Amino acid sequence: MSARIAKHQGDGDVIGVDLVPKRLEMARRHGITVLDVNQVDDVPDAIRDLTGGRGADSVIDAVGLEAHGAPAASAAQAMAGWLPDKLAEKLNKTAGVDRLSVLYSSIDALRRGGTLSVIGLYGGAADPIPMIELFDKQIQIRMGQANVKRWVDDLMPLLLDDSDPLGVEDLATHKLLLEDAAHGYEIFQNKKDEAIKVILQP
Repeated sequence: MSARIAKHQGDGDVIGVDLVPKRLEMARRHGITVLDVNQVDDVPDAIRDLTGGRGADSVIDAVGLEAHGAPAASAAQAMAGWLPDKLAEKLNKTAGVDRLSVLYSSIDALRRGGTLSVIGLYGGAADPIPMIELFDKQIQIRMGQANVKRWVDDLMPLLLDDSDPLGVEDLATHKLLLEDAAHGYEIFQNKKDEAIKVILQP
């Protein structure tokens, strides 16, 4: 959805990076250039190749807690899971570490003076952030939860437009009854049955 809004907002090239084939296929169908993490050795280098060596003007990290690829953080998270709940909760509040490989790649892929938007949730209290790189590249960072009320007036006309300019109907891979909500959450969370978005209908 981030890629589709970016495409709708401007006339520049939009690059979508993912590792789920169904999501890559969807993005490609909507005119997005895609990079499959499973087939690219170095995502920031690939983005620089696609932008004439410059890097991306803006990067949206929409991954957060779902990020893959950081063995040390993954091991720490697994070990915390073996601790008693009270101890694990205290440890995560003071020394929690996220899997930051996607965030690091996002910073690396940006051009000097670019903008990093983080909409994926990172909750670790002790995440090591490359401050010198952010400072040296003069990166602007925007992050936080979706300010839904701020954007309702802009988005509703697009969602109600019969031509579906954002392709939201295409995002819904599953339509389930409300009583099947638990199943919908399960297939979405575990990437089963090519679930991307599940609509629950009463």
